Amino acid sequence: MQERLQKLIAQAGIASRRAAEQLILNGEVSVNGDIVTELGTKADPKKDHIKVRGKLINAKLQSRSNTYILLNKPKGYLSSAVDPEGRKLVTDLVKGKGKLHPVGRLDYNTEGLIILTNDGEFTNFVASSRKIPKVYEVKVKGLPNRNAINKLRRGIMLDDGFKTAPADIRELKTTGNNAWFEVTLHEGHNQQIRKMFDAVGNSVVKLRRIRIGNVSAPELRTGRWRDLTKEELRSLKP
Repeated sequence: MQERLQKLIAQAGIASRRAAEQLILNGEVSVNGDIVTELGTKADPKKDHIKVRGKLINAKLQSRSNTYILLNKPKGYLSSAVDPEGRKLVTDLVKGKGKLHPVGRLDYNTEGLIILTNDGEFTNFVASSRKIPKVYEVKVKGLPNRNAINKLRRGIMLDDGFKTAPADIRELKTTGNNAWFEVTLHEGHNQQIRKMFDAVGNSVVKLRRIRIGNVSAPELRTGRWRDLTKEELRSLKP
C-alpha cells in the first residue's frame, strides 16, 4: 500500500515527520533511484526501494518494533540525537535500545521527564499536541507579586514577539528570597517558562518537568530511565 514518504521515514525511526519533510525538501530522499523533493509523494515499501541519504530503509520498515522510554534528564544534556559541537546527549543515557530520538525538547539546563522513542508518528503527535499538558516545578529568583503571576496566567507577550497561551500556575512555597511554582503548559515554545518569568523580572533558578500528560515518575532518579507502561503509552496516543 502506498503511503506518504514523510510518514514512512517517520515509521522507520529515521526522524520525526516534520524532520522527514525537511529531508525530502533537501533532496536527501530517493525512490527507485529518483530523487524526490515534492512533499506528499507516496511510495509502497513492499514494492519501491526507498533511500534516505543513500541508505535503504525498507528493512527497517519491515523489522522495526517501536520503543518508548521515559528518562529523567539531568542538567547539562542536550535534547537531541546529534550535536555537531559534541555535547552530551540525552540518547547517550539509554543503552541497548537501538537508535532513539527525544520527543520534544528540554533545554540544556532543564531537568526532568522526557520521552525517547524510534516512533516518528508518536513523536510528531505528542510534541505538537495541545491536549497533552506538560507540568513543571519552577524555582525563581525573588518573590513575584500576585499581579505578575496573574499576568502569566492570562498569557503574556514575550520579547521575541510570541504571545503565550493561558497557563495554569500554582504557588508551592517560598525558600528565603526564592519562590517555587508549579506551571502547566499546553504549548511548547522554546524556553517558554524561562522567558515568561524573565518578562516579569524574576529569572528562573531551577526548572524541572515532572509530568507529561498523565505520565509521572517521582521514583525515577536523575539520569535513570524506564520503559513506558502500556497504560501510559495508551494515554499519550491519539
